[in-house]
Amino acid sequence: MAEVADRVRDVAKDEAAKVSAMTKEAVESRAYLYPLKGVLYFLTHRDLWRPLTSKLAAVLTTSIGVTTLMFTFAYLPQLAIMAFTSGPAAAITAALLTLSESSTIVNLLSRTFFIEEALVDTFDGTLLNQDCKNLVSEGRQIQAGGDNMARLGKLIKKPFAKFTPNAIIRYFIYLPLNFIPVVGTAIFIILQGKRAGPTAHQRYFQLKEWSARQREAHIEQNRGGYTSFGITAFLLEMVPFANLFFVFTNTVGAALWAADLEKSAGTAPKLREQAKKAQ
Repeated sequence: MAEVADRVRDVAKDEAAKVSAMTKEAVESRAYLYPLKGVLYFLTHRDLWRPLTSKLAAVLTTSIGVTTLMFTFAYLPQLAIMAFTSGPAAAITAALLTLSESSTIVNLLSRTFFIEEALVDTFDGTLLNQDCKNLVSEGRQIQAGGDNMARLGKLIKKPFAKFTPNAIIRYFIYLPLNFIPVVGTAIFIILQGKRAGPTAHQRYFQLKEWSARQREAHIEQNRGGYTSFGITAFLLEMVPFANLFFVFTNTVGAALWAADLEKSAGTAPKLREQAKKAQ
């Protein structure tokens, strides 16, 4: 028993050390600010509005319809269950859970049927605004004349994958965590952020022409930053009726981060070194 207790204690120490290191990296990277920067940048650059406005009717209808149905049919049953596990916090926890479920369904439907290429255009247009023409040209033709959105030509590569069965399965596996008061919801959000962070840079990885091994090495080297970005982005996308707006602003934030990675004199050598190690 003593040996087992020692092993459990050692594992707990190791996990605590990993969490502490990732938290420190997340704070130092300031990646959690990029989704917020994306909101401000999107609002102040009208040319980036076109991909969203072209899909606005479908996006709003989907978001309002799904969120309303979820709160009508799913909120009260989940509240009843959480009343036994979360006590006074049940109403808030059940609301957060319903918002999360609504956001996932809306994203699934919208990315599958409406906005896949619109998100690619938003990402690439932001990179052009940030003078990353050489990077964008790896994934699409760039035309002359007009604003940067008008310069976006035919896509050569389409990186934004539709929702996969594995992503949905993982989501529902993690979902019961919300029945654990406070701590469970926090863990659920962190796990969703850990998944969402790297997904936001799919386009960047493709434009860099990185292999799967190179992408994994880069993500692991920047795990704290990607997790913190993903948490902020996931929380924004939980806002009812505005979640698809934040999908676009999160895409802008991801592109701003990618542009900074490209421009940073200190970061560029690090990226090249990571890529070489992964080859």
